Amino acid sequence: MMSAKVFQSDAPLDERRVIIRRHEGDVEMVELLWGLRPRDGGPRAVNVIRSEGRTFPTHRCLVPASQFRHRSFSFSLANGDWFYFAGIWRPATPDWPEAYAVLTTEANTDIAPFHDRQMVVLTRDQRMVWLDALVPEEEILRPLLAGTFRVRRHSTPSVETMLAV
Repeated sequence: MMSAKVFQSDAPLDERRVIIRRHEGDVEMVELLWGLRPRDGGPRAVNVIRSEGRTFPTHRCLVPASQFRHRSFSFSLANGDWFYFAGIWRPATPDWPEAYAVLTTEANTDIAPFHDRQMVVLTRDQRMVWLDALVPEEEILRPLLAGTFRVRRHSTPSVETMLAV
């Protein structure tokens, strides 16, 4: 059984995560680094990519998660199910390992009070639609409906608690 975990949006770029992709006709789970080399060859890895107005005909992937966090808030599906982030991956090059990035879109109404962008969240019934390019990008790379997410605030640990750890 697969265990989805919390996706830390502030995780280090070299964090390895399990992704799901099609490769040589098969669906496979592999562990890749988070962060693609910029196309312009710049030194900073790209971990999120705007999806609007773009097409991704190949190298699509899914990143399983049960929730994601932004600052002191966590977001999960209101129905308690786990989900996927829509992503893309690139093969290794001589100067960059095989890696992936997550696609973003405008925030839905649940997330908009906290941030103007969000990672593209796909429900389980959308996973193969994305992976196999069964619909145009603009039909799937968009915010989910209002009320889709449950938002929880995490308390900030006190100085005493942080020192005791």
